[in-house]
Amino acid sequence: MKKPVYIISGLPRSGTSMIMQVLEAGGFPIATDGKRHPDESNPKGYLEIDSIINKLKDNSDFIFNFEDKVVKVIAYGFQYLPSGNYKVIYVERDIDEVLDSMEKMMGAKDESRSGTQKAFIKLNDKTKTDINKREDMDVLFVNYNAILSSPKEHLEEIHRFLKNKNLDLEKMVEVVDEKLYRQKRMK
Repeated sequence: MKKPVYIISGLPRSGTSMIMQVLEAGGFPIATDGKRHPDESNPKGYLEIDSIINKLKDNSDFIFNFEDKVVKVIAYGFQYLPSGNYKVIYVERDIDEVLDSMEKMMGAKDESRSGTQKAFIKLNDKTKTDINKREDMDVLFVNYNAILSSPKEHLEEIHRFLKNKNLDLEKMVEVVDEKLYRQKRMK
């Protein structure tokens, strides 16, 4: 059996970068090309591979370059993952916060927001269904909002899920910064 590829996934702006940052701080080997630098929308960085979906479309085996590392693949990219050995942390976030964050990042109001919302809900549901059907994926679903409200509790869950890794939980918890939770919706 091949070594696992560890994947962080979710919708865009769902908190995948935060989880990548948490794992890097804890000592997990991260796959990133360093092309996308921190910015106002993501001051601690993105930690991703540029155009990974296109790379997977052109050569699905590209993912195996990251055995025993963690790599970010947004939800849409799951359709291009070949059969393998995957441990997936799938990040969910309040859909309106995702859309608020996208609008702020793009600097423009989404005039077709209800359509975008429906498309994202459909993509999220399809991706979760597809993940659950795959026998080559071990998955942990986490919630961005819950991690921010009680980081230690939820990062302990991630720590247990990645039981093969000797991660520094305290350093992981230090990364979570509620000040960066700028698109919070009042319930």
